[in-house]
Amino acid sequence: MSFVISYVKKYKTRAVLAPLFKMLEAIFELLVPLVMAQIINKGIVGSDTHYIIRMSGVLIFLAVVGLMFSITAQYFSAYVAVYSAAEIRRDVFAKILSLSQGTKEKVGDEVLTTRITNDINQVQSGINMVLRLFLRSPFIVAGATFMAFIVNVKSALTFLVVVAILSVIVFFIMKNTLPRYKAIAAKLEKVLHLTSENLEGARVLRAFCQVDHENDEFQNRTSELTGMQISTGKISALLNPVTYVVVNIGIVGLIYVAMRQVDKGFILQGDVVALVNYMGQILIELIKLANLIVLLMKAFPSAVRVQELMEMKSDERHQNKFNSKNNLMVDAKQPGTIKINNVSFSYNGGTEYDLEDISLVIPGGTSLGVIGGTGSGKSTLVKLMNHTYDATVGEIEIDGENVKRLEDSLLSEYFGVVPQRASLFHGTVRSNLTMKKNSASDEEIKTALNIARALDFVEAKDGGIDAEVTGRGSNFSGGQRQRLTIARALVGKPKILVLDDSSSALDLATESKLRAALRKLSWKPTIVIVSQRASAVRDTDQIIVLDDGKCVGLGTHDELLETCETYQEIYYCQFPREEAK
Repeated sequence: MSFVISYVKKYKTRAVLAPLFKMLEAIFELLVPLVMAQIINKGIVGSDTHYIIRMSGVLIFLAVVGLMFSITAQYFSAYVAVYSAAEIRRDVFAKILSLSQGTKEKVGDEVLTTRITNDINQVQSGINMVLRLFLRSPFIVAGATFMAFIVNVKSALTFLVVVAILSVIVFFIMKNTLPRYKAIAAKLEKVLHLTSENLEGARVLRAFCQVDHENDEFQNRTSELTGMQISTGKISALLNPVTYVVVNIGIVGLIYVAMRQVDKGFILQGDVVALVNYMGQILIELIKLANLIVLLMKAFPSAVRVQELMEMKSDERHQNKFNSKNNLMVDAKQPGTIKINNVSFSYNGGTEYDLEDISLVIPGGTSLGVIGGTGSGKSTLVKLMNHTYDATVGEIEIDGENVKRLEDSLLSEYFGVVPQRASLFHGTVRSNLTMKKNSASDEEIKTALNIARALDFVEAKDGGIDAEVTGRGSNFSGGQRQRLTIARALVGKPKILVLDDSSSALDLATESKLRAALRKLSWKPTIVIVSQRASAVRDTDQIIVLDDGKCVGLGTHDELLETCETYQEIYYCQFPREEAK
C-alpha cells in the first residue's frame, strides 16, 4: 500500500482532517445516549418539562454539530480519494504509453484497460472509505463499550461477549471471501479478454460460422465468473443477518441483566435505554467495519496490480537514452541512413526466431522495398527499425547510433510511419494530421494531402481540413483513411518514411500516382515501402525479399528477377510473363 500512500501524502492535510472530523462526530454521537438517559431519569420520571426542553436542545445541538463535522469529513475524504485516483490514473496512462509494443502485447490490452478503470476505481473507493471509517468504526465500538461500563459495569460485561463473538464472525467471513475476490478478478479479466477478442474479430467469426462456438465459450466463461460471484455473495450475505441475530440476543441478555439491576436499585430506567442505544451503535459500526473490510479486500489486490504495472520494466527502452538531434546529425553523411546488423527477433523471446539474421544498409534519401508472403516478417522488420520492438539479436543503427539509445521523441521526429491498419481519431482532419507537428500551417496540411492524393475528397467535405472525423474514421472509406494516414506522416517531413502495406485499399492508378508523388518529395526522405504487390516496390532503389523470416533476396528489381526465385514467383504471379515483357 506504500504505492497508494505516496499519492495520498500529497493531500496529507485533508487526509488527516477527514478522520479527525469523523472522530469528533463520533464523540458527539457517543454523548447522545447519556443525554437521553438524563432526560428519562430526571425529566420524564420527575415530570420536569423545563428540563426535558433544555436537554432536547442539547440533543439538537449535538446532532447539528455532529452533522457539520460529518459533512466536513466526507468532503475531505472524497477530495483526497478523487484527486489521488486521478493522479494515479494519469500516471498509469503515461506508463502504458511508455511501454514497448512487445511488453503491451505480453500484458494484454484487456488487462491494461482493467488496471486503469476498474482497479483504480476500487482504489479510489478504498481510500474514501478508509478515511471515513477506518478510525471511526473501531472508536465507536470501543467508545460505546467504555461508556457502557461508565453506566453500569455488570451490564456492560454483555458488550464484551457480543463484541468478541462478532469479531470472530467477521474474521471467519473475511478469511473465506478474500481469496474468492482475487479469483473473481482473474476470471473477470478472462471474460474481458474474450469479449475484446470477439468484438475485434466479429466479421471473421461470422465469415467462418464460429458465432455459436464463441457464444458457448463466452457462456462458459461467464458461468464460471457468475458461479464464483454467487458463492462469494452467499458467504458475504451471512454477515448482516448473523450480526443482527448476535446483537439482538445480546440486547435481550442486556435487558435481562439490566432489569435485575433496576429492581435492586443499582441503575435507573434511563440507563437501560442508554445501554441499548450503545449496543445498537456497536451493531451499526461493526456492520460498517465489515463492509469496509470487504471493500478493502477488493481494493488491496487492485492496488497491488496497479503497482505491479507501474513497476513493470519495458525492455530496454529507457536506458542510457541519446536525445540530441544535432549531435546525431553531425555524424550522419546522409541523414536517414539505416544500418541493420545481423538482426534476429523472436516475439516470445525464445531461440525460434520470427525474423532471422537480417543485414542490410539503406543509405539516407534512398528507398527500400520489403516484399514477401503473408507472415514472412515484413511488418516485423519495419517495427524493429523504429524501435516498436527490440531486436533479440544484433542491432539497428539510425545515422550511426543504436536505435535502442534514441529517445522516443527523437525517433518520432525521425520516423513517419503509416501502419497496415489505418488509424484515425475522433476530432477533425486537421487534429489528426497535426499530431506530429501541432504548428503545421494550412498550406503544409494541404500539401501533405495533395501528395497523399487526399486533398480532393477532404475539400469536398463540409469544413474542408476542419471536417469532422468520427471515431476510428468511420465516416471515411478504407482507401480514404489510408490516404489520410499517409498525409499525417508527411506533415512532419520525417527523415524516414515507412509505408507498411499502406496502399492495399487503393486502386492501381491511385497507387501509381502516390508512388510518383513520393519520389518527388522535396526533402528527400529515406522511404521504406512494405507491400505484397510487386508494383509497389519495383521502382525502389533496392528490394529485400523475405520468406518465413529469412532474407532470400536483396537487390534491385532487375537483379531479383534474375537471381531470386521467390521474387520471380511473386512478380510473375501478379504480372504474367507476356505482360511483364
